[in-house]
Amino acid sequence: MAIYFVGDIQGCFSELSLLLKQVKFDKNKDELWVAGDMVARGAQSLETLEFIMALGCSAKVVLGNHDLHLLATYYNLKKVKEKDHLSQVLNAPNVEKIMDWLANQPLIQKLPNEDVYMSHAGLTPQWSIDTALKQAKKAQKRLHSKKRVQWLREMYGECPNNWADAKTEVEQFRYTINALTRMRFCYKDGSLDFEYKDEPESAPKFLKPWFNFENQLKDIQWVFGHWASLMGVSSNVNAYPLDTGCVWGNHLTLLRWHDKQYFTQKSLT
Repeated sequence: MAIYFVGDIQGCFSELSLLLKQVKFDKNKDELWVAGDMVARGAQSLETLEFIMALGCSAKVVLGNHDLHLLATYYNLKKVKEKDHLSQVLNAPNVEKIMDWLANQPLIQKLPNEDVYMSHAGLTPQWSIDTALKQAKKAQKRLHSKKRVQWLREMYGECPNNWADAKTEVEQFRYTINALTRMRFCYKDGSLDFEYKDEPESAPKFLKPWFNFENQLKDIQWVFGHWASLMGVSSNVNAYPLDTGCVWGNHLTLLRWHDKQYFTQKSLT
């Protein structure tokens, strides 16, 4: 059995198919771990979702910010952005089944028998791993609950960006969603920045990549997407960024975990 991690697919299903063909992926014995943002800017979001759903237990998924936004648009909490290609999903005959499946997906996955974790954005330096797992589980439970729409409405906003200021359940939920699906840089005290998206080398001095905080990933490894400008390169050997901007004309990246071999497929658009 081989475990493969893939970064932001963003509706680039043709590229995903070619990539899996390249490694001879076998759903009967291999696993595909998807680091969020399965949908949005590419033209094949519906095909992507239906394929991953059909993999059953051979697929391990975490939600990204675009996946959550899709849920919000389905429940009429937000309008579909013109640059997103979600109409096929929202008009699909099985859209209710797709949304229920999405809402049941976690925000963090852990590799069995290894201290290896996957989330869309990363691990905030203001949390221990135990706190991260606890808060991710709480958020998942709320998205699965009968109050799903209420919680989806509450997730929008950038305050609080400091965990110490998250006093209420709503504030803790919003911080959790932002930390696990939107974070790239943090201020020196570990609070979240939502503005800067480029590579670390050109960032303002008052910001640091979340994975560069001292002892942040000392005893664990973290696989994540979301940050296309990293182009798969991290200054922390225990951080594995996999968003390589396929939807922006670059390539889709697959990481075979047991031997850390990377495979890529250039964008077809």
